[in-house]
Amino acid sequence: MSSKRKITVAYGDGIGPEIMTATINILEAAGAQLEYDVIEIGEQVYLKGISSGMEPSAFDSLRETKVFLKSPITTPQGGGFKSLNVTTRTSFGLFANVRPCKAFSPFIRTHFPKTDLVIIRENEEDLYAGIEHRQTQEVVQSIKLISQPGSEKIVRYAFEYAKKYGRKKVTCMTKDNIMKLADGLFHRTFDEVAKEYPGIETDHKIIDIGTALIADRPETFDVIVTLNLYGDIISDVAAQVTGSVGLGGSANVGDEVAMFEAIHGSAPDITGMGIANPSGLLNGAIMMLVHIGQPEVAEKISNAWMKTLEDGIHTGDIYQEGISSKKVGTQDFAQAVIERLGQLPSSMVPASFDKDDTAPMNTKVKGKAFQKKELIGVDVFIDWNEAGRNPNVIGERLQKVNADGLQLQLITNRGVKVFPAGMKETFCTDHWRARFAKSDQSKVTHTEILDLLAQINELGFDTIQTANLYSFDGVRGYSLAQGE
Repeated sequence: MSSKRKITVAYGDGIGPEIMTATINILEAAGAQLEYDVIEIGEQVYLKGISSGMEPSAFDSLRETKVFLKSPITTPQGGGFKSLNVTTRTSFGLFANVRPCKAFSPFIRTHFPKTDLVIIRENEEDLYAGIEHRQTQEVVQSIKLISQPGSEKIVRYAFEYAKKYGRKKVTCMTKDNIMKLADGLFHRTFDEVAKEYPGIETDHKIIDIGTALIADRPETFDVIVTLNLYGDIISDVAAQVTGSVGLGGSANVGDEVAMFEAIHGSAPDITGMGIANPSGLLNGAIMMLVHIGQPEVAEKISNAWMKTLEDGIHTGDIYQEGISSKKVGTQDFAQAVIERLGQLPSSMVPASFDKDDTAPMNTKVKGKAFQKKELIGVDVFIDWNEAGRNPNVIGERLQKVNADGLQLQLITNRGVKVFPAGMKETFCTDHWRARFAKSDQSKVTHTEILDLLAQINELGFDTIQTANLYSFDGVRGYSLAQGE
């Protein structure tokens, strides 16, 4: 390698500077061809009044280097501070979070010594879009956004990853038995993309049983692809059952920029004590080296790290009597890894990374054919806290509204049908959804909806939100109410 690759580095907060120093010492000793553009992120930047936790110059650095090695940060308590990770992922299109979860038994205690799975999580959508509103005295909403292109991109990445790294099976996890539209879109996209990879086995698990199986039988999984929130949760479950969240590294990959980090936090309770395990960040750095085309160095470090574990030189978080030979601190652990560079583990399988194919994986979205979209109704959300919250009272008042045949069809409260013919036992809040459509399900105009809203206003109701109801090629594009 004739020239060095510049990367952006952030030492972070808490134990971040300690583990980053240890990691860079190992990278340098292993011969990684790197230059470092160091930026400040995290708590001190937040306290300057910058809500993203990153100076504008930090974004400029990432645009230039396109590779970010990042230590954990601390977000100050209180409101107004955005998640730096979410900001970075969405701003730079880091659509794929990749978390390998592998057991290193018996050197790391685990009940599942055969575990070797990779979780690939969609990184930009879902509830993590952070679109929330307080709508009444009692109710807030958080909007879950799932797109077809976003789903296709992450699903295709999962199959490309499996193909490139010799994985045999991809499992999709959703909750589409409940969220039939949002999670259903992700599941259908998975099934469609899977047809293009006939050599890879596939299956689907509902996320609750899927999470239980990760906790109970993680060795049965190979590659898992899932939505943002679910992936965040099961990644930590998988890391924990393999031995320690402190060992896990992750990649956040986009078409141009990639970010590499440990999966754990800044651990302020042990800051400055010199006992933090640098393995999570080191494993993130190993993934980075493969990404930038230095797989030989990545192999050297990974094998030295495994040899260190085999020799029983462990930080306190993974130390175990009868297995460990020496308890060491952060920098001494790094030094032990450095001393073993060039050595191979004897009982664990040596690392081997692809040295020939450095081409990016094909995640180009093919998209879907255009469908005929027709407006056929509207859901009107109302803040109403009168008459003991009797659904029949609000229902009878709203039945007076008629905009060229656009009339009340039903009312729900927290998604449960309460009018007409609701159940008296149903608990109601001050947040109501009134669905309006024409009895023959014919098309509705925006002018009719505006007329409808004006009539609702004249009746004295506080309209807090509307959601138009559409069909696509004649198929209903909205959910039915519980009890409908």
